[in-house]
Amino acid sequence: MSLFDKCESYTIAREVQAKGYYPYFRAIQASYDTEVEIDGQRKIMVGSNNYLGLTHHPHVLEKAAAALKRYGSGCTGSRFLNGTLDLHEQLEQRLAEHLHKEAALVFSTGFQTNLGVISTLVGRDDYLFLDKLNHASIVDGARLALGVTQRYAHSDMEALERRLAQAPAGAGKLIVTDGLFSMEGDIANLPGIVDLAEKYGAATMVDDAHAFGVLGPTGAGTAEHFGLDERVDLVMTTFSKSLASLGGVIAGPEPVIHYLKHHSRALIFSASMPPSAVAAALAALDVIQEEPERREQLWHNTRRMQEGLTSLGYDIGGSVTPVIPVVIGELEPMLVFWKELFDAGVFTNPVTPPAVPEHACRLRISMMATHTDEHVDRVLEAFAQVGKQMAVI
Repeated sequence: MSLFDKCESYTIAREVQAKGYYPYFRAIQASYDTEVEIDGQRKIMVGSNNYLGLTHHPHVLEKAAAALKRYGSGCTGSRFLNGTLDLHEQLEQRLAEHLHKEAALVFSTGFQTNLGVISTLVGRDDYLFLDKLNHASIVDGARLALGVTQRYAHSDMEALERRLAQAPAGAGKLIVTDGLFSMEGDIANLPGIVDLAEKYGAATMVDDAHAFGVLGPTGAGTAEHFGLDERVDLVMTTFSKSLASLGGVIAGPEPVIHYLKHHSRALIFSASMPPSAVAAALAALDVIQEEPERREQLWHNTRRMQEGLTSLGYDIGGSVTPVIPVVIGELEPMLVFWKELFDAGVFTNPVTPPAVPEHACRLRISMMATHTDEHVDRVLEAFAQVGKQMAVI
């Protein structure tokens, strides 16, 4: 059997392409924040994780351009060697303060952050506990870790406690959860998780990729949202969402961050964030702290979209955040639905297994602070028309 036989036999994507409703790798020719141009046509973007609309903010663009001129296009080395700039250190200090932690460490991507942290901290005799709906980067970090991985049903605290109780009392334990779940739009039961962590002597780590800038009085994420900053050990977030850039960070106790700096292979053997990306994240953090009204507008837009979709009869699951899933069901009808919306000028994200369960395919909407009421109305009108056309509502 040839190594490449599985590649030759993989046909489903080509079949969908032939039918004309393949939704992936659509090339964006120009971006205008809430709208994009594809094949010469403007689409309302409700598929982006640009929650606060900062990718086009003048302050962000200005600082990114200035860093490009001062430091060049890249660092051409790892953080461990020649790839640390004063900008990296400034961003780490600022983020540690914003996330209410002693120290922080910046990685080149959010995915890499989870890989590097989990695989480094969880050793052979340690135990790792994961929500079954955690992001793929957490799952892959667990695969690289040498410890024992236990998964529990989504937000099921009884299941988590059973697994914690079964682990040896003296073993190292780490509970890792998404803060805001990216396919469901719900929020982790963090109060329940930290109670169990303290009861069984486990550390906690929250992936706040989608919660940073969105949840909490200052946008610091899930722990701040619940008032649990001092009881959560590690907070991770990405820069590719509210921070309008690329990269990731882990924040927590200084000894842990110091250990990761000297042991995480994902950090030591990977090139560091380019200067323009670091400067953009720093500038975005400025805006988050100085313009809280953006977060208020994001929640205004979120409520209007949620209420509009539910009034039309759509199932948006348990979403209570700007991540709004519209559950369609089977794969092919969902892809056809996506294409009809796309042709109507609305760009959504189609979500298929294994990201979601079988028969629960969905379109994911991500709201932005910079969407206007007109944008929301046009999106809802498109959902109404396509839903009636396809007999979904």
